[in-house]
Amino acid sequence: MVSSVRSLGLYGVSGYEVKVECDISGGLPTFDVVGLPDTAVKEARNRVRSAVKNSGFAFPVSRITVNLAPADRRKEGTVYDLPMLVGLLQGSGQLEADLEPWGFVGEVALSGQLRPVRGMLSMALAARRAGMQGLFVPAGNAPEASLAGGITVYPVETLNQLVDHLSGRTQIVPTEEQEVMAEESGLPDFADVKGQEQAKRALEIAAAGGHHVLMVGPPGAGKSMLAKRLPSILPDLTRQESLEATELWSVCGMTDSRHPLLTRRPFRAPHHTISARALAGGGTIPKPGEISLAHHGVLFLDELPEFQKATLEVLRQPLEDGQVQISRVSGTMTYPSRFMLVCAMNPCKCGWYGHPSGRCRCSLGEVKRYRSRISGPLMDRIDIKVEVPALEFAELTRREPGEPSAEIRRRVNDARQIQNRRYEAEKLVCNAQMGQEALRTYCRLDEGGTALMRQAYERMQLTARSYDRILRVARTIADLDQSEEIQVNHLAEALQYRTSSYLDP
Repeated sequence: MVSSVRSLGLYGVSGYEVKVECDISGGLPTFDVVGLPDTAVKEARNRVRSAVKNSGFAFPVSRITVNLAPADRRKEGTVYDLPMLVGLLQGSGQLEADLEPWGFVGEVALSGQLRPVRGMLSMALAARRAGMQGLFVPAGNAPEASLAGGITVYPVETLNQLVDHLSGRTQIVPTEEQEVMAEESGLPDFADVKGQEQAKRALEIAAAGGHHVLMVGPPGAGKSMLAKRLPSILPDLTRQESLEATELWSVCGMTDSRHPLLTRRPFRAPHHTISARALAGGGTIPKPGEISLAHHGVLFLDELPEFQKATLEVLRQPLEDGQVQISRVSGTMTYPSRFMLVCAMNPCKCGWYGHPSGRCRCSLGEVKRYRSRISGPLMDRIDIKVEVPALEFAELTRREPGEPSAEIRRRVNDARQIQNRRYEAEKLVCNAQMGQEALRTYCRLDEGGTALMRQAYERMQLTARSYDRILRVARTIADLDQSEEIQVNHLAEALQYRTSSYLDP
């Protein structure tokens, strides 16, 4: 007898429907799984056999063949344990129920209990698209699956509980989608930062417009401290942004029942020893890397010149396109990676180039070699370059706290709301994402602004890319000032963020 159970799988970050077909026939007792299963899927045979027996059911002593369709796509993970088990019980006559409207996903323990799996949100969204009426998932995955909306989610604790429900003896109460509230506390505050008003202003502009930032200054000036406080002023996540970011985290197993949905923008800070594959994503079946885990959030690279040059060059395409494409033998994956790049670096190897004390002992050649680790094309893609000088004693001992993050965040949210209204009819979220048509429409300059840009273009030897990025930053500064048009002072402030005395020996 052949039974068919609907399930789901993952391909990259996207879910898709999988039909689990179970055939029980005469012959020597065997249990074969076909349809390009990986090792974890093949090992489901042993988990299913023990779960059936330990739950009080009879395991059929027959020739069992399980096919995972479509059979030409590789299957991985433990998500097919539950549909295999349900198909086995139906095929052996121990479960009589109409399974066509339902989907089944989950790992089965040897005792018959269900354990959570990765990527549940993506699979729940795929189940909704496939027209499934309901989805039976491990109880630990139910809060995350309910975020998909439009589909009934049943939290299952044990196999016996599921069989009783399908047989009509008892009912599993569906999980209701809960409103997940954003966490307001626990983030470092800008009020702790002494001085560095220009750097704080630059980060406010970057947060409001989604711009990339490079902070340059000597050791101990506060670059890392400022970057770690950036999440406290980032604009609120929209519902769609939360779901997109959560999908990526879920695929990597970084969500749980207590935190099913990301309510804060991601902040990823990989060590400078990270490889290009870990940064961009990879593996036999490519998984998202750090740049995708930072989607709709911040990727912070401290000690930028210490990263391998090949690793940094991986960033060039995602910074422009907002996505990364990874090709392997198993196929080509495209992951979203629209993030804010925030970098920090010393002006030289010892860190004290340009300091008034003259304590730097690096030669000019050593300084240039140190900075040459960062390519010109990558540097050109950074919108804002800001100096973070060493603090004076008077600033360091000042007792008055700085401006709190709540005040800065209020201005950032006001500016982002202006952008949301402006780009309501376009697929844009912030000023940093403006294309050529949007630049022509929303970044028109008056005569004074055009004259200033002409002069700056010639003197600063700007590229076409840097010209566009200056306009985007100026547009954000104007939004923070609640100005409809870009004024000369907005443009002048944007221009000052394209150069640094630390970077021009």
